[in-house]
Amino acid sequence: MRAALTLFTEKGYDETTVDDVAAAAGVGRRTFFRYFRGKEDAVSPDHETCLARVDAVFATAHDSEPLTPLVLRAGDRVFDLYLDNPAEASARFALTRNVPALRDREAASVDRYRRLFGRRLRERLVGRPDGELVAAVTAAAVVAAHNHALRTWLVDGARPEEADACRAAFRRVETMLPVAPDRPDDLAEIARRLERAADRLDRAGPAH
Repeated sequence: MRAALTLFTEKGYDETTVDDVAAAAGVGRRTFFRYFRGKEDAVSPDHETCLARVDAVFATAHDSEPLTPLVLRAGDRVFDLYLDNPAEASARFALTRNVPALRDREAASVDRYRRLFGRRLRERLVGRPDGELVAAVTAAAVVAAHNHALRTWLVDGARPEEADACRAAFRRVETMLPVAPDRPDDLAEIARRLERAADRLDRAGPAH
């Protein structure tokens, strides 16, 4: 992955072949394909592992744990993909902004997190009249807050000393989550606001 990031950055994504990456890493083409389906996989974070870790947070949580701290705890796991190695996160961010294929791939990954959060929340809200809507809005809010905090950190230079501030920025979503709305009207208004925010994020492109 480091070899791929270096070559894509220095030589260009379209101009770099799988053979180039394999040679730079000191392995054969066959070995490369044991780990990756294609060169786009070689530059992506390990979303599969991260999704499993997020899922495990929900699976091992006590039934009585309030939903707000639970979703925040699960959301924190996603940051590990990026904050643990700022240099690689910054290089990936630069590539995904400039390479449409990578940008589309990251956008699809973001949707997988949203669907995972939504599914796990629906399971915990079974029997609640507005459970489906609360789950959908909460999942969208968590993912949007994560993207906003991560994008801000990356645009500002992905400085390691700002990693804690990035996590703190994400956690400000706590006051916006509709997991326990006072009135149905409150939830509807939150949904409208999140939809407008999501539209703005879509126009700005994915964070990763």
